[in-house]
Amino acid sequence: MQLALYPQGETVLAQIILVTGGARSGKSSHAEARARALPGARLYIATARAEDAEMRARIARHVADRGEGWITIEAPIDLAGALDRCDGRGPRLVDCLTLWLSNLMLEGRDWEPEAEHLVAALARQKSPVILVSNEVGMGIVPDNALARAFRDAQGWLNQRVARVAHEVEFVVSGLPMRVK
Repeated sequence: MQLALYPQGETVLAQIILVTGGARSGKSSHAEARARALPGARLYIATARAEDAEMRARIARHVADRGEGWITIEAPIDLAGALDRCDGRGPRLVDCLTLWLSNLMLEGRDWEPEAEHLVAALARQKSPVILVSNEVGMGIVPDNALARAFRDAQGWLNQRVARVAHEVEFVVSGLPMRVK
């Protein structure tokens, strides 16, 4: 772990935190609270794309729930680059890895090299990074090849990020459980 010096002069331990859980489990709210507890400007790295009315409404709800005081950086594809470009400016909240992976797969990109770039970027960060990701492999086996490929890729991505994370939390019904 590395120490990061913030503009106010305080030094904090840079850390990688993965917050995972099911849909509507409270993982984003929990991750936001973790970010608010850290010193410095709070940066929100958004991976969602507002491509339809329903997604625009979801994004608007997230922005409203988050409240004031966040700097938003959009990174639907180049997540590793976004982390590198804003490192040292304060804690970053990435919401979420699931949408990022979906964006990669929908563009026909090979997600595995992108995941390796992300893991390498996480290892060199000086400021804290909190990543939100869905745990999608706990339900029924999907009935089509694309959905099964996505479920498998999400599980493998979560494992890779969890390996480099200093902390992993699983959120169930709004309650976080420390896993690592």
